[in-house]
Amino acid sequence: MKTLGLALLYTATMALANPAVADVAAAEAMRAGDMKKLTFHSEAKEAGTAEFMTFEGNPLTLAEWQGKWTVVNFWATWCAPCRHEMPMLSELQAEMGGETFEVVTIATSRNPPAKMKAFFEEIGVDNLPLHRDPKSKLARQMGVLGLPVTVILNPEGKEVARLTGDADWSSDHAKAVLATLTGG
Repeated sequence: MKTLGLALLYTATMALANPAVADVAAAEAMRAGDMKKLTFHSEAKEAGTAEFMTFEGNPLTLAEWQGKWTVVNFWATWCAPCRHEMPMLSELQAEMGGETFEVVTIATSRNPPAKMKAFFEEIGVDNLPLHRDPKSKLARQMGVLGLPVTVILNPEGKEVARLTGDADWSSDHAKAVLATLTGG
């Protein structure tokens, strides 16, 4: 019993000493609804470093978003679940986006820019980026095997959680998990 008490005391002390760990643990405990599919890693993982590009073709890396919590969504124009999910990611960005949080969307594989633009217009999304990963370099590096895949990066740019498949990112459950992570 004494050992259990010491272990709990140590765990609590470590969580208080490292708020990022405490936030992730608290967020993981809050999963409900579609967020039950969100898998938190026991330790933050390195995110991909491969370049992708803006809609206009300028190079980017995920390092551009270091310093804020980032929800990175890999999608494609031919992906039906992506069509369903994207408006919810748009709503999430509209409500929570700002200095400490951002939704970043990356079309992976062959997605002609004109079709990407039409996709967003058809579903009424105008506040998310049309970034492209045409050769799937970043997607492959990050182990994206199907679509959609959404990863959560901490402000250090490391992956703390991943959800494969579509989810209601505009739900109260998703916002509660993300608010716990971001301290918002």
